[in-house]
Amino acid sequence: MEACQRLEIVLERIHKACERAGRKPEEVKLLGASKTVPPEKIREFYGCGLKVYGENRVQEFLKKFEALQDLNIEWHFIGYLQTNKVKYLMNKVVLIHSLDRKSLADEIQKRAQKAGITQNVLIEVNVGGEETKAGVEPQNLKELFEYTLSLQNLRVLGLMCIPPYLEDPEEVRPYFRRLRELKEELEREFNVKLPHLSMGMSHDFEVAIEEGATIVRVGTALFGERKY
Repeated sequence: MEACQRLEIVLERIHKACERAGRKPEEVKLLGASKTVPPEKIREFYGCGLKVYGENRVQEFLKKFEALQDLNIEWHFIGYLQTNKVKYLMNKVVLIHSLDRKSLADEIQKRAQKAGITQNVLIEVNVGGEETKAGVEPQNLKELFEYTLSLQNLRVLGLMCIPPYLEDPEEVRPYFRRLRELKEELEREFNVKLPHLSMGMSHDFEVAIEEGATIVRVGTALFGERKY
């Protein structure tokens, strides 16, 4: 199946999920999770109208950033981020989805200040309490969020999660709902507006949309199965 057809199918699924949830399709941003996807394939999807891509590894991202500089791509960083790699992302990514600790917040603040920019981020929350996953524990979220409020060059726009993988997307719903509730708690307690919830991947993004996702990170449904 060619790129434009694949994209059309995913957009249609987003549309239907929004309809069920009484939401407008333009409230949901489709991000192509492009880990291991070669630049020429991204170029093809860009030609079909997909302009937002998320990368997981800094090294791989930098190569693609170079190779695709002629395109007006909106790049996001969606993987675990080591503090010593933060400097490579400045002025290149619109949004970092994976802030999960104070040391990383400090480093983003330092590098963004040096670059003279405000870096937009999402706080990643480990909603499933899985030891193998990154993300701040839900009970430590408020403390981390409050800490970020003192950092002038870092702006938190919402939350992100990678819930446990479960065959039945309905079983993932409680995790998405929990992330939304955590966001609403922060908004109430700190009197702020957090516009984004980055949640939902290829097999469960419809449920995520029904629970309030504003960014869905779709890889396999767009680019096919990949070898990692």
